[in-house]
Amino acid sequence: MQEHLFIGDLGHFFVLLAFTASLLSTIAYFIASNKTDLQEKTSWTNFARVSFGIQIIAVLSVFASIFNICFHHYYEYLYAWKHTSKELETKYLLACIWEDQSGSFLLWAIWHCVLGIVIIVRRKDWEAPVMTVISLAQTFLTLMIMGVYIFGAKIGNNPFALTKNEIAAPIFSVADYLPLITKLHEENNLGLNVLLRNYWMVIHPPVLFLGFASTIVPFAFAYAGIKTKRFGEWVKPALPFALFSACVLGVGIMMGGKWAYESLSFGGYWAWDPVENASMVPWLILIAGLHTMVVYKATGHSLRASYLFVILTFLFILYSTFLTRTGILGDTSVHAFTEAGKAMNYLILSFLAVFAISSLTLFFSNYKKIPSINKEEATDSREFWMFIGSLVLFLSSLFIIAKTSLPVINSIFGTKLAPPEDVEFSYNKVIVLVAIIIGMLSAITQYLKYKSTPSSCFKKKILLPTCIALVITLLLFIFYPITYNKQGTGFLGAIYVALFATIYATVANANYIWSGLNGKLKGAGASIAHLGFGLMLTGILISSGNKKILSEDKFKNFMIPMGIDPLTKQQDNPAENLNLIRQLPTTMGPYSVTYKGDSIGTERGRHFYNLFFERKDSATNKVVESFTLTPDVYQMKDNNMSSNPDTKNYLTHDVFTYISYTLNPEKNVDTAQFKISELREGDTIFYSKGFIRLNKIIKNPPTNKFNLPPNGATLLADLTVTGKDSMRYNATPIILVDSMGINNIDDTVYAQNLYLKFAGITEDKKIKIGVKESDKPIDFVTVKAYIFPYINLVWLGLITMAAGFIISIRQRSSISKTTGAIALIFVVAALFYMFIFGG
Repeated sequence: MQEHLFIGDLGHFFVLLAFTASLLSTIAYFIASNKTDLQEKTSWTNFARVSFGIQIIAVLSVFASIFNICFHHYYEYLYAWKHTSKELETKYLLACIWEDQSGSFLLWAIWHCVLGIVIIVRRKDWEAPVMTVISLAQTFLTLMIMGVYIFGAKIGNNPFALTKNEIAAPIFSVADYLPLITKLHEENNLGLNVLLRNYWMVIHPPVLFLGFASTIVPFAFAYAGIKTKRFGEWVKPALPFALFSACVLGVGIMMGGKWAYESLSFGGYWAWDPVENASMVPWLILIAGLHTMVVYKATGHSLRASYLFVILTFLFILYSTFLTRTGILGDTSVHAFTEAGKAMNYLILSFLAVFAISSLTLFFSNYKKIPSINKEEATDSREFWMFIGSLVLFLSSLFIIAKTSLPVINSIFGTKLAPPEDVEFSYNKVIVLVAIIIGMLSAITQYLKYKSTPSSCFKKKILLPTCIALVITLLLFIFYPITYNKQGTGFLGAIYVALFATIYATVANANYIWSGLNGKLKGAGASIAHLGFGLMLTGILISSGNKKILSEDKFKNFMIPMGIDPLTKQQDNPAENLNLIRQLPTTMGPYSVTYKGDSIGTERGRHFYNLFFERKDSATNKVVESFTLTPDVYQMKDNNMSSNPDTKNYLTHDVFTYISYTLNPEKNVDTAQFKISELREGDTIFYSKGFIRLNKIIKNPPTNKFNLPPNGATLLADLTVTGKDSMRYNATPIILVDSMGINNIDDTVYAQNLYLKFAGITEDKKIKIGVKESDKPIDFVTVKAYIFPYINLVWLGLITMAAGFIISIRQRSSISKTTGAIALIFVVAALFYMFIFGG
């Protein structure tokens, strides 16, 4: 088998070409931005455009080369060896690309290409300075996937590195080693991380990285504003890009929450994990910057704050890259990335340092030149409270990043600062306060006017939504109280205040659209976004506050080892996990749950477990609800398991279930044999745990537990199994005679580890009954189940917020009405489909 070396050599050539073209583009754009002569400026700009165009082609060619390697499973390349396998569905091959560090940087670079094209086509008056910044970032990103050695130091990780050059093993000394490593790869079930084998990982990373990449555009405009001495003019062209970035980054973050909700077993969509926090912090600062930019456009205030927030947004994107890509988080993250190596760590740190030092130096050295209105805003003005809200968001982001950065602080200063015992509560108690302030400000600010607001007018307009929000909160308190009181009544009271504030934000903004804007959605982008944000926060508070554990089992009849909770790092509570014996209905909250059995997935080591839920009316005993959930488990070589939950979605709640423990089906092999006994009707035989009585033989029974169709002659043995504990179980093994021959349909009594076979009839008409007492452990699973109430408010709020952003983008940019309408319809429809119907 020949090595496919051409595709790797070609791909690496394009990496080098992309780096060279990006560097030339940066230099040319920088020179062009400093030229005053129009002819010279145009000449350098054209050269820069050609260079940027070449790097676009090169970057796309690199992506195509990597995809080709993954698609064909060329295991001679380390990329394919680490991330792909032949059993993967085709759609997961994309997830294989951005699972690797090089692939994620490449994805980031692709989005820079797209954003660069938009700037070149639509913002020619700002092109040179803005594209200088984007091209410089592109130079760093392509440098990170070069993988070349300079003076003995490896610069970047080469995605086209050969496996035999990276892994020292005797197998590579064989001339025709490819069949051997292919067999080894498939036998060991290598490839894509099992947690990433989910359709969300096909769509979540591209959206999130578009959000990351797009934050550079407002940053670049801020640089351009200082560079060209047009200190305030940059805000107008940058604002639509900032809105776009806030929309996409926010959606990308919550897509990650949806992935966690569907694929991780920590029981929710947010865990205050460092990787989650590192992406949320730039979004919070960007939202703060958006508001100050709007204030500046309307009043001339807050320009300096706009500069600072926009700059810090991108810098914290780079800092989050440092946190998540260098391995410095260690074991503090449930989905931390592997350590990249010292050379790559220094390269990422250089990326951050170059942009941080240059931008902050430029900002503070020109601080006094940036226009500022000395007159303070009136406290009854819209801009005053918008700035206060921005400040609250900024300070909350600093709080989150400071707690998240404890490993960095410990590493730099040699300290041993430990996270709080209850990590979740340490964040929640601050964020609940933030929710109160932001919710209240989102509600009232829309009713204020810029510069000054007449008191009587304001009170009249705000009275109705205030009363409605109070009534709704009071009704919830009476008829649907929040049960989360982990930290006492004081914190529970704070949650109710936060709940009122978020409901207030939702109602007040809805009322403002109706009364203040007369229902005209064209100019209601901000109000719709605030409404959606309030709705999302309301859903978060209710779904988290009233989350209920269904699988409580305080009196387990046998104990099994519990897994480690990925959030708390503590062993899971056995009393919150329920053992389900196969075919034995067990009460779980309002449901009767039966573990029906398991089935093997298309991927090796993956098993689906069929859990049948049934709820009956207590008065009539009629079934009013039934459904089947199929959570799955990946069994690892080291006997560890990775559990993926399954969820039953309703309008008002979700039933969320995952397997917390199961025996390894591949190692739980039964070696016991059937022992045949001959009986007549009424006879009894004994087994080790009790006895079995043959009640009667039924010919062609009209119904049976196996739902066999009456296509042939059927004989059913009606048996009663009585255990030593006097518990009785019915079993009905069957003999079926049809055109296919004689078939034995065995029955099982899992509570007794008993298998029963109708083995035939003797010449003297005795019944041959086979009894097998299994020598393997009883077939059971341990499940954990929650009810998440009103969680759809979270996803509906996100969709509404995204729609508000898109309307605002349309309002503040020059795209056509048709294009804006199509974009809005497409995004809302796509989000609705993905979040409500699960992709």
